[in-house]
Amino acid sequence: MAQLRPALLIFILLTLVTGGLYPLLTTALGQWWFPEQANGSLIRINNEVRGSALIGQNFSGAHYFQGRPSATAEAPYNPMASGGSNLPASNPALDEAVRERVAALRAANPQATPTVPVELVTASASGLDNGISPEAARWQIPRVAKARNLTQDEVARLVADATQTPLVGFIGQPVVNLLQLNLALDALSAR
Repeated sequence: MAQLRPALLIFILLTLVTGGLYPLLTTALGQWWFPEQANGSLIRINNEVRGSALIGQNFSGAHYFQGRPSATAEAPYNPMASGGSNLPASNPALDEAVRERVAALRAANPQATPTVPVELVTASASGLDNGISPEAARWQIPRVAKARNLTQDEVARLVADATQTPLVGFIGQPVVNLLQLNLALDALSAR
């Protein structure tokens, strides 16, 4: 019994520190130092939440740039069911899905080059990617420009403006945030 008391006291102390004090401290510091990121990096237009800069959305219209396919359960880009398809490269179902996606993208983008960027036909590990590479965005410019009656140069400028480059060049790749790009397209079309 003499050994049980110190063990229980340590257990209670560590439970309070790791289960109560530490989460409260990190939450308070996150809200203080990084309030926008701690609250989901929400993008608001006219006081209405239009999405998060961190989580992808399902853009399916020809007048929008489209992201990577989402393999989340129940619905594309479902943040409550994040996860990849878990199909290995040797699985025939993955080959068929990629073939279908390539055919659909080529049909929707007949004026683009025949080589479809691989990220537009393969799902990510999370299924919630919010961006694509600048190359994948540029591949879609002809379709979006035609659908919105804009010049390809106007759309290319918006892609360049929405491209986020890493702080240090050798850490990461440039990424085009699709929500910001599509919102900029909507704002341009509204004018």
